[in-house]
Formats: sequence, C-alpha cells, structure tokens
Amino acid sequence: MPYTAARPSPPQHSRIGGCGGGGVLKAAAGAGAGHAASCVAVPAEVARHHEHAAGVGQCCSAVVQAIAAPVDAVWSVVRRFDRPQAYKHFIRSCRLLDGDGDGGAVAVGSVREVRVVSGLPATSSRERLEILDDERRVLSFRVVGGEHRLSNYRSVTTVHETPGAAAAVVVESYVVDVPHGNTADETRMFVDTIVRCNLQSLARTAEQLALVAPRAACLT
Repeated sequence: MPYTAARPSPPQHSRIGGCGGGGVLKAAAGAGAGHAASCVAVPAEVARHHEHAAGVGQCCSAVVQAIAAPVDAVWSVVRRFDRPQAYKHFIRSCRLLDGDGDGGAVAVGSVREVRVVSGLPATSSRERLEILDDERRVLSFRVVGGEHRLSNYRSVTTVHETPGAAAAVVVESYVVDVPHGNTADETRMFVDTIVRCNLQSLARTAEQLALVAPRAACLT
C-alpha cells in the first residue's frame, strides 16, 4: 500500500464562549467543518482547561456525556488515574510506573502504563498525570510513550453538576497529532468514537455505583 502523507487542514480549536455567555464548551474545527459542535455549560474556573490550540498536523475535539448519577459518584470513578480500566473497556490492564496508587492517592506527575485490548491499532501507552483537582473535579493526562499511533495526545476530563438534579455532565476534550496517512477528520472520528464509548461506559458504571451505595448504607 503506497505511503500517503497527511493532508493539511485548517487550524482547529476547542474553546469556551458563545451560547449566551458564561462558561460554555463548544467543540469546533474551523470554518466549514463537517461535524457538529457540542455545547454545554462549564464552570468558568475550569473552562480554560478545555481550551486546546491545535497546531499544524494536529486536531482536537470534545465529547459530552450526561450521567444519571450524583457528581461525587461520577468523580470517584474518573479520578482513579491508577484504575482507568474500571470504565475504559479498551484497556486490558494498568500499572503505575511512578507514583503512589495506594487507596487512589495518586499524585500529579505519576506515570501509568496501560495495555490495550487486542483489535485496536495499539499495544500499550505510557501516560503522565498532569492535573488532579478534586475541588473543581478536573483530571488531565498526557501520553508520553508506548506503542500506538496517537502521538502528543493530551486529554482533559471535567465533571459537573446538573442544576436542580442529582445528575452529572462529563466533558472530555483532547488534542493529538494526526498520524501519517490519515486526515484530521479521520483522526477526530476515530478518537471521538473511543472517547464516546468510554464515557458511555462511565455512565453505566457510575449509575450502578449510585444504586449500590444507598443499599450498602442501609446494611450498616
């Protein structure tokens, strides 16, 4: 199969703004982009974490997931940097290479190595924890090595309360290099699919956790 160079694409960005003011996340990819934007209220103090400036040969996007579970239940799953396989079903195993994972007390700068299930164009990924903010419920990691095609991948996940309901909204945004032989749209479609599947799995996991917690409390 002949080598195909990555085709140039217009600058892309994931930004906060519009939709009547306040902190609102809009995932966009330049003028004339063919995919729809996501729009969801995001607290202003964490909005800046979803601002990605994709350079030449990169793309970025954001995926939003509503979850019918209390925000604390959702965050308790998301914050476990040492246990991503709890809801990311494309991950077969995870081990910490640097950092203390005892009881979930993982510090910023910790590095994990995840092994990917067969069938994906990857074998393993080494990832460093960049942000873990329990007060604002922000987690970010950066890929620093491994055997895969997604170079310079950086992800930010935030968890927010749904006003007036015992429910949560999760926003996950990312920026990544476009692999040789692929377009920005192809890369975005692939990564969006993985992220969306992970967040749907997170919803099921957190909702089940929320159901179990009251029953456990009644037994104590």
